[in-house]
Amino acid sequence: MENRAAADAALAAIAQRALDFVADQAIVGLGTGRAALAFVHALGARVREGLRVQGISTSEATATAARQLGIPLIGLEDTEAIDVTVDGADEVDPQLNLIKGYGGALVREKIVAAASRTEIILVGREKLVPVLGSRGVLPVEVITFALAFCKRRLVELGCRPELRLQAGSAFVSDGGNNILDCRIAPLDAPAALEAAVTAIPGVIGTGLFLGIADRVLVGDAGAVQELRRA
Repeated sequence: MENRAAADAALAAIAQRALDFVADQAIVGLGTGRAALAFVHALGARVREGLRVQGISTSEATATAARQLGIPLIGLEDTEAIDVTVDGADEVDPQLNLIKGYGGALVREKIVAAASRTEIILVGREKLVPVLGSRGVLPVEVITFALAFCKRRLVELGCRPELRLQAGSAFVSDGGNNILDCRIAPLDAPAALEAAVTAIPGVIGTGLFLGIADRVLVGDAGAVQELRRA
């Protein structure tokens, strides 16, 4: 319980720091997961104080939370660019490359990140890893029709794909797709793996976010460390 309270305090601290990157009348990408939700709550409080923003959500769960907190939402069709996106990550390496997707929103998160001028990532210190793949899982989103085919091709690449389940049934993303959680070893060449996996017909995207994060805010024991991509 004490560890959970400390983790929640760390998330609250980095969420507050992330507000420093949100200007009045900004278009803000809203990520998915615990860290992103902490930011959405912090942003909602600031909106109630008079900050004018519009949000673009990476998941239906985040959209629901944003609406409940009074954050107005728009779609990608309503703007040419997103000013700043604030999201979480499951792994961050020393070059600020990421693995994301444990929350199941990796494809929408990658689309929103690509449309953003600045990508801010919020994590606890436990998410910092020396090499991507250190936690042993890489999510890959695939269309249902190609599920068996994609599994075979992923095995050929040395991955060990397992269908993600939710309440005993196949997990279905907001895009209507399935996720294969690939058991992997630490990656010597993540860019090569990304290219090989995304070349498989039926793969929608992977949880590898390479060269995307601009800053990573790390919460640890009440302090906030800011890492910047070179």
